[in-house]
Amino acid sequence: MELAQKPAVDQSLIAKVSKMDHLIEYQDASIVSRTIVKKPTGTVTIFAFDKDEFLSEHTAPFDAIANILDGSAEISIGGVSHQLTQGEMIIMPANIAHAVKAVDKMKMVLIMIKD
Repeated sequence: MELAQKPAVDQSLIAKVSKMDHLIEYQDASIVSRTIVKKPTGTVTIFAFDKDEFLSEHTAPFDAIANILDGSAEISIGGVSHQLTQGEMIIMPANIAHAVKAVDKMKMVLIMIKD
């Protein structure tokens, strides 16, 4: 028996104009995510962080772009802290330790590009 595979792209968004920050809702004391593209070459995921929620320091084997859609965040890369607000983005290079913390409630889109 073959297992059904999830589509590589969220089918509800195909050829539809959307506001990214409206595609996910905040939840108290949580981090919520919604993957809208998942392919062997990379992913596009939207996150909603409640205030003070965080992803602890980690590394990833691919480059990533974090684009803040709403609120503000502190993103550290290689031990250097960066403050980002709505409309700003930063590139997190592959294999460099990074962490993300919501200074306020924060939504971001994370685009990961695999080699």
